[in-house]
Amino acid sequence: MILNRFLARTEYSSYEDLYENFKLNIPEDFNFAYDVVDEYAKTEPKREALVWCDDNDESHIFTFKDLSIASQRTANFLVEKGIKKGDRVMLILRRRYEFWFFLLALHRIGAIAIPATNMLAAEDLEYRFKAADIKMVVSYDDPALQKEIDTACEHTHIVETLVTIGQSRQNWINFYDDYEICPPSFPRPTGDAATHNDDIMIVYFTSGTSSNPKMVAHTFSYPLGHIVTAKYWQNVIDGGRHLTVAETGWAKALWGKIYGQWIAGSAVFTYDMNVFIPGKLLEKMQEYKVTTFCAPPTVYRYILQHGVEKYDLSSLKYCTTAGEALNLDIYKKFFEKTGLRLHEGYGQTELTLTTGNFEWMEPRPGSMGKPSPGYRMDIVDADGNSCGPDEVGEIIIKIDEGKPFGMFGGYYRDEERTEKVFEGGVYHTGDTATRDKDGFFWFVGRTDDLIKSSGYRISPFEVEEVLHKHPAVLEVAVTGVEDKSRGQAVKATVVLQKGYEASKDLAKEIQLFAKNVAASYKSPRIIDFVSELPKTISGKIRRASIRDKDKEDANAANAAANDAAKEAESASSENSEK
Repeated sequence: MILNRFLARTEYSSYEDLYENFKLNIPEDFNFAYDVVDEYAKTEPKREALVWCDDNDESHIFTFKDLSIASQRTANFLVEKGIKKGDRVMLILRRRYEFWFFLLALHRIGAIAIPATNMLAAEDLEYRFKAADIKMVVSYDDPALQKEIDTACEHTHIVETLVTIGQSRQNWINFYDDYEICPPSFPRPTGDAATHNDDIMIVYFTSGTSSNPKMVAHTFSYPLGHIVTAKYWQNVIDGGRHLTVAETGWAKALWGKIYGQWIAGSAVFTYDMNVFIPGKLLEKMQEYKVTTFCAPPTVYRYILQHGVEKYDLSSLKYCTTAGEALNLDIYKKFFEKTGLRLHEGYGQTELTLTTGNFEWMEPRPGSMGKPSPGYRMDIVDADGNSCGPDEVGEIIIKIDEGKPFGMFGGYYRDEERTEKVFEGGVYHTGDTATRDKDGFFWFVGRTDDLIKSSGYRISPFEVEEVLHKHPAVLEVAVTGVEDKSRGQAVKATVVLQKGYEASKDLAKEIQLFAKNVAASYKSPRIIDFVSELPKTISGKIRRASIRDKDKEDANAANAAANDAAKEAESASSENSEK
């Protein structure tokens, strides 16, 4: 088993045993393509690696031998087009199976893969092309997407080569025109062309909730950090099929669609959906007998609303969730319908699984769990002092004894940001949380999301969790707005379920509901009904955008009030003169 090459011990009796005794052996000059994929191709060539299907009734099962050969052909294709070690290649391939061909091929060459989402517009692409100095873009044949890419290229003149998967396009190279004639063997580079553990392997742009996206750089040892993610949190099964719903443009894809799963012996199941339709996803999970599943709480909410109990998911043995705090109602309903408990976890693009509800634990819904092996964590106040139980502070990771395996080395081409985030000899996550007396971490929000009202420190999630229980609420974002008497007042921006209409009476009803369910100071004093919430391209709510708009509205109102006061004063002066 490949896993045994990197772990002296693979089985543990408890969370404490795992945390204290987990030891990772990192080979010198590790390269996932050669040391994992090619090893499987030699020792177990028929082992399933990627089980793939889409909405057009196309499906494929790729063995490790298949992917070894395909990625070697693709590496030869890339070299023939001028790609060499250190070059930056952007992959916009959604969930197309060619993503695995290209990602592994770039690993073989030592070029830097930069996955990106198909939701990017020309302006987003321009920023990324310039920031990373992109040499090649590989995209599937979506005319709208490729038009945006063409526009960005015309404005920047940085990208040298455009490669399309599928239909040919003017000024683009069609991958399959050359792929079949490329040699199926690509010898491992040596000398200056060889890869090393500290070389940059992949760069992901963060979604940028409050600033321009950062470029998170991971090195060639990064895949080994996801052994814990897959084996001990997702609990993937040797010979099973794991599904993580993330699209390849997001770092979560690397958490669930390749590295840790393959090392632990599980195949990856991928459904290349055009749009997310809960029923179709459940049909595919049933048909392909998915054994382990990971998705954000929102996906679980939608499949519960659709009716998860209508499908035969008897093959499903373990489920995990991350990306946002888990609502207790979702946890209870999913357990009621499936008998499976949702195991929550936490991490960032910069990290691997950082905390988790591991298999030996009774999951605590809404809790991020306890620290992963290798992560020495604390929650600190503004002065850097450790917080007491249930006290809100920033999550930091101690690195004085070395960085956790899989942690990023820094932001690509941005020393200033790198120095800031590692200020004081620790890694500042920028996330706030509490820790209970049993050592479980509870997410509160980004450091700038925390609401301070009348002396209380209020987590947006705590209020959102309460409001989600009201039948009229589909989506909600809670923020703080300036208030002269309280410092900040709690505001809820609400998207209503179908069948409900915005009104003052409904707002009052929701406020009263919140007061009856939670502490009165958490009840929103302001409720704003909207048709949709502002979100990043990764689907995360942009609370910063709501706060910015509130400030603009407040400034405009103050300006209007000042103008009115001046006009009244002027009119009064004129009257007195008369």
